[in-house]
Amino acid sequence: MKKIFATVLVLTAFGFCTVSVNAQQDAQYTQYMYNPLSVNPAYAGSRDVLSIIGLYRTQWVGLDGAPTTMNFGLHSPVGKKVGLGLNVTRDEIFISNETFIDAMFSYALDVSEKGKLSLGLKAGGHILDINSDRANNGPFQDDVLAEININKFSPQVGAGAFYYTDKFYFGLSVPNVLQTEHFDTASISNNSNSSATAKERVNFYAMTGYAFDITDNLKFKPALLSKIVAGSPLQLDLSANFLIHDKLTLGAAYRWSAALSGLAGFQISDQIMIGFAYDWETTDLQQYNDGSYEIFLRFELFNRSEGLKNPRFF
Repeated sequence: MKKIFATVLVLTAFGFCTVSVNAQQDAQYTQYMYNPLSVNPAYAGSRDVLSIIGLYRTQWVGLDGAPTTMNFGLHSPVGKKVGLGLNVTRDEIFISNETFIDAMFSYALDVSEKGKLSLGLKAGGHILDINSDRANNGPFQDDVLAEININKFSPQVGAGAFYYTDKFYFGLSVPNVLQTEHFDTASISNNSNSSATAKERVNFYAMTGYAFDITDNLKFKPALLSKIVAGSPLQLDLSANFLIHDKLTLGAAYRWSAALSGLAGFQISDQIMIGFAYDWETTDLQQYNDGSYEIFLRFELFNRSEGLKNPRFF
């Protein structure tokens, strides 16, 4: 059974296959709506304050070698139209460790009385570290045949557009336009029949959401995130959140053919928000794990004399 798990994790996590070429996908978050910066550089500075967010996700709890993700992001307006941001992601999956470090730049245009269109660029790097010793020293030590030791840096360049008002947003982005080949047969020893290649494919994102005022103290926001990457099925994340008294957020989400999620968040103060999400797997993997957990913390700085006059739901 461990050998089956090892194979599933390798194929799912970073696209390694001994007979074909697979697509490498970006890390996923259930609470992406609180940090669109991770997939769209045009979001930088759009909250009009210095915004800092940290997120931790552990996926498929109870399954050895399952993914864990740590994300840190900060962004702020610089002047009236320019936004700057930084996003760092660490993804650990089975024998693969990936680190993404990206700097963002955005420029906002006033396109209507209430709407702004922000155009963004990002540049950074991706560090891929794959070492089969992590499996050989762990629970899969009898099941890993190939010796793999890869450490590679790849540049990243991306772009995005983000239109928003105080109630609506719509964004399109390509976090990385460069297709990078991470490794091939030359990287793998002790397996002469291997013909493996993993590539960083181009990921296309579209996101949208709207905040409805149901009453003075209750807001409802449906949202959609879609992702397209060559070699993988279309991914859709549908979510619906309620904001109660501008403090408590409760909601649910569905990742197409993958998971159901419950979400909760609390605005502790004008500056601090904390959130939690739990995913129930809807695939055959559900019998081997106890679900996925995600927690995030957001801290924001603004002019004390002004306070947070018009809290945004996204």
